[in-house]
Amino acid sequence: MKYGVIRVKGRQYKVTEGDEILVDRLGDEKPEVEVLMRVANEEVQLGDPVLKEGAVKVKGLGEEAGEKIYVSKYKAKSKYRKRTGHKSKYTKLLIEKV
Repeated sequence: MKYGVIRVKGRQYKVTEGDEILVDRLGDEKPEVEVLMRVANEEVQLGDPVLKEGAVKVKGLGEEAGEKIYVSKYKAKSKYRKRTGHKSKYTKLLIEKV
C-alpha cells in the first residue's frame, strides 16, 4: 500500500494515487503541497517537518461549493427569528503520483 500525508494551506490530508480531495479555495494560485510522510512497501519516510526528496504530483480540477450550512438566531419572548445560510468554496485536487 502506497500513501502519503500532505499539508495544503495548513491542513493535513492522507492521500493515495488517484484520490480527489477538497481543500480550501486556492483561487488562481498554484497548489503548494508539502509532503510530511510517505509510506511505500512497508517503508516509512518521515519529514522533519517536511520531506525534501518526496514530491507529490497534484492537478487542480476546478472549484466547487460545499454543502449549505444553516445558522439560526432566536430571542425568547420577542418573536425574533432569523435564519441565514453559508456555502464554503473549495478547490478539488487530483493526486496523480505519491
